[in-house]
Amino acid sequence: MRTMGRVMATVVVGACAAHGWWGQSHAVLTRAAMRVLPAEMPGFFRSGAMSVAHMSVDPDVVKNKAVPAARESEYPEHYLDLEMLGGRQLPRTRFEFVKLCCDLGLGPEKVGMLPYAICEWTERLAVAFAEHRKWPDNAAVRSKCLVYAGPLAHYCGDLCQPLHLTVDYDGRAKPDGTSPRSGIHEKVDGLIENLGARPEAIAQSLSPVAVDTVWPFVMAEIARSHALIDTLYAMEQRLPPVKGTKPSADVAAFAMERARRAAAVIAGLYLYAWHLSARIEMEDWLDRKAMDGPVK
Repeated sequence: MRTMGRVMATVVVGACAAHGWWGQSHAVLTRAAMRVLPAEMPGFFRSGAMSVAHMSVDPDVVKNKAVPAARESEYPEHYLDLEMLGGRQLPRTRFEFVKLCCDLGLGPEKVGMLPYAICEWTERLAVAFAEHRKWPDNAAVRSKCLVYAGPLAHYCGDLCQPLHLTVDYDGRAKPDGTSPRSGIHEKVDGLIENLGARPEAIAQSLSPVAVDTVWPFVMAEIARSHALIDTLYAMEQRLPPVKGTKPSADVAAFAMERARRAAAVIAGLYLYAWHLSARIEMEDWLDRKAMDGPVK
């Protein structure tokens, strides 16, 4: 078993398990996603790509040692060690998941909570879009939509990095469940940056994925990404070892496929949130025009 848990393991191994895609990669993926949004999305949102990309890095920024409470709660949002559940179906809500983990004798923070982060931020964005529909001239509401879109993009990017979905997140797990810390996670995290792909190249001829209902979609995407783990390990020896090293052709093709899928998933969930917002009615007590007006 992992006696120190995934959270402590990420602290020990540093960047290899702590930050998802390297450096600018989350921002690049987000900017690519914003380029493929259809015209039906609000204009302020489509023109806010730089702001959303800025916010997409924040889930890693907050994992700062100076803010231990935020750091500890943030770590499990980035991964799901799927094998720890022994094939059991994931519940639809976070606290049902916590109960399942307790029933199995597992710490939920060790298993990870990535799918719940994605679904919850998608719905937060949908509520913010619903407010925009009702109060389209409210600058604070527009800003809120851009802010909420950032973390959602980040977690979608993590979803499309297969090593965020397995106990084999940094080398094949040992029989006792601990990580060998082989360094593969850091090498995979560096692929998009080492590839040097620009947002426009990632977005070329790309469309948002179709999302009918968020939870089944996220479950299907987890399965899709998890299925690539063996592919990654098969190319482990060809992964660029250091920053600034160009990947081989097959590794570059893998990195670009993952980058394009991440951008399409981000854009698809943004579009889904916009469509969902049309069905959300604001509570009678909420009057942003009165609340945000001059204090009487």
